[in-house]
Amino acid sequence: MDPNSLQTKSVKPHRSCAIAESIRVLGDKWSLLIMRDVILYKKCRFKEFKGSREKIATNILASRLKFLLEEGLLRKLDPTGTKKSTRYIATSAGLLVLPIIMEMYMFSINTVDKTALDTAQTLVREKFSVDRHLFEENRKAAYLDFVEELSELILT
Repeated sequence: MDPNSLQTKSVKPHRSCAIAESIRVLGDKWSLLIMRDVILYKKCRFKEFKGSREKIATNILASRLKFLLEEGLLRKLDPTGTKKSTRYIATSAGLLVLPIIMEMYMFSINTVDKTALDTAQTLVREKFSVDRHLFEENRKAAYLDFVEELSELILT
């Protein structure tokens, strides 16, 4: 799936600097964790986000999903119009968050004792360290494949 084909909304001009605008959109803990779950773990249902190990409260999750939709980072797929059928996917603007998530991830796993890392974290660290660009592109491509399969599954 072409990332440009994912609908996104145009960013509203603000009178603050670019970093301040980024913090306004992504500066809270939950927005980044939701985007992490969407892009890296391919979570797309409310129940899946609720089940994350960080244990986000239902009201906060609903509020953050609404905010991310309004900001154009997520798009809602709602084939039957019911809450159970609703899926959230990243837009092309939402996929731009991946490098930020990866930098935060690398900061964390580079500053903790290496013996505290599990096998998956060690593997990500090694792959990311060898070729960051390739790692991010592979993650993005895998996510776009997931979105295409999901769209075909629920919209046909």
